[in-house]
Amino acid sequence: MPISCDSCAPMSYLYQALASRVDAWRASHYACDAYPTIREILAFATEDAATGQLRYLRRAQLRALETYWYLRLVLGTPTTPELYEALFPKLPERLGAMGVNAKLFEEAGYDYAALIARVRSDDAFVRQHQLESLRESLTLDYASYILALAMGAGKTILMGSIVATEFAMALEHPDGPFVQNALIFAPGKTILSALRELADVPYERLLPARLHKPFAASFKLTFTRDGDKQIPITWGSAFNVIVTNTEKIRIQKPSQRGPANQISLITHHKLEEATELANLRLQAIASLPHLAVFSDEAHHTYGQKLLGKWEKDKDSGELVFKDDGIKKVRRTIDYLAQETNLIVVINATGTPYFERQPLRDVVVWYGLGEGINDGVLKPLARNIKVLELDDTQGDALVAAIIDDFVRDYWAVSLPPQGSQPGAPARLALYFPNIEARDELRGAVESALALHGIGPHVVLAVDGGSSDAVRRQFEALAHQPQAPHRVLLLVNMGTEGWNCPSLFACGLVRKLKNSNNFVLQAATRCLRQVPGNTHPARVYLTSANKKTLEAQLAETYGTSLKDLNQQQVERVEKEIVLRQPQLPPLLIKKRVLRYRRAAARRANSPWPSACRRWSHHVPC
Repeated sequence: MPISCDSCAPMSYLYQALASRVDAWRASHYACDAYPTIREILAFATEDAATGQLRYLRRAQLRALETYWYLRLVLGTPTTPELYEALFPKLPERLGAMGVNAKLFEEAGYDYAALIARVRSDDAFVRQHQLESLRESLTLDYASYILALAMGAGKTILMGSIVATEFAMALEHPDGPFVQNALIFAPGKTILSALRELADVPYERLLPARLHKPFAASFKLTFTRDGDKQIPITWGSAFNVIVTNTEKIRIQKPSQRGPANQISLITHHKLEEATELANLRLQAIASLPHLAVFSDEAHHTYGQKLLGKWEKDKDSGELVFKDDGIKKVRRTIDYLAQETNLIVVINATGTPYFERQPLRDVVVWYGLGEGINDGVLKPLARNIKVLELDDTQGDALVAAIIDDFVRDYWAVSLPPQGSQPGAPARLALYFPNIEARDELRGAVESALALHGIGPHVVLAVDGGSSDAVRRQFEALAHQPQAPHRVLLLVNMGTEGWNCPSLFACGLVRKLKNSNNFVLQAATRCLRQVPGNTHPARVYLTSANKKTLEAQLAETYGTSLKDLNQQQVERVEKEIVLRQPQLPPLLIKKRVLRYRRAAARRANSPWPSACRRWSHHVPC
């Protein structure tokens, strides 16, 4: 008898179904008879049980860590298909969560296995019904989960928390199914630099003292460096964390541009040498047992676009799906899964969407709106300014942005950090190319001069900038005394750039729509620090507004209107402490005193030296 699928529209996403179960697990005090140490670790995250005050992690980070361990210990680290079957035992609800409608189920003859097989193998079917993200989830033979936390929510700290708790569990339960080595992918040097925060994580605030001591003695953190022929680890060893960008270890073949006869033997030799080194590094990692792989900014390695693309066949004119050889990072992870016991893959990203399709293996989702409400991100309410100027009015555009920023933000600073003063508010202007930046730099400096501000506050940075300029740019994130406050950026300062003193972003002229550049540029100013009460501000042209709207919908499932109305949920109350006016307190106490008598009186039964005296002592 066929199963009715009238309700196959999405009823609940995977992360929503997981959230309710994790809540129940938390209420049971993380019950786990086989490995009770996890209760000790997760309970340690809360400093005051009565008030719920957390020791170090933010609420969203702890929720993600709890979800991760629920998947690992309660559900047994299931693959994505197994996870859907466990969380949605009723077939209509499962299909709805997967995004499969009733018509597709009917076409498969109400046969779930046949439907899944078709999604895995039928390219035309997948393209026609926009099931690319579902296919991605169903084709992995190992456990792979997406933790989607908005920018600024602390994905790097979360990855460090997972590694620390896994290593602690492995040390406590040597025979258990726990991670003993970790590989962390970073898609580019900017994000690789940001991941150095892993070295500064206060792990003693993540693990109880008795578990932290053996962890600290075993933990080895390695960052791959340009020029190193090998990764400095002992093959087959344990408790290594290797942080690398994908180019240094991925499986690759020498590439060439232009006709083969124009490629010199020297160039070809260098390409072969680079490939050999990358694969040697990969083999070293493959020697490590009990491995977990983390992919930071995982949207670089996720999504059907990276698996291949649809192109017109030159002969038939028909659209055909052309694989690019499987996406390079995914192919590397597949290789590791074959060569070592890969336990789990964790993908950290800021979005649960790919081209408006929900990614089907998102297990945690914490969006921009939640981040603003919780005070993790700077609010944007009523601070998205659209300037009705086109590309021919660049001088007027930058002048309007500078005037507005100087008026509202020039006196703003971040709260002081200890003895260090707070960093002053900064503005980033994003340009589509170096030519546009150089053309409008004079207008920027002239607009500042009208406010009595010299050009020394301006820093122009692009991909070809000198090392000295790049160091000045990187210093802005952690040196409050850095003089530069207006940044002119070309292909810089987007993904992975952590600069809390950035309060405003301006998109000058129409920027490209590729790789979410407009979205990344516009939201760089949202990173928050404790104690700051000033909102962020975004300046847009009409053309960039349309692009940003599309990228917000595609990436976060939200809109400019929603962000422009999002307020921090904060209640302010004034508490006044007054010293009470109470009368003095008088205490009466009997005190015995003795004094020597000059002479004994006649007929007295007591010596004069032992006479009793009563005395009142005021207090």
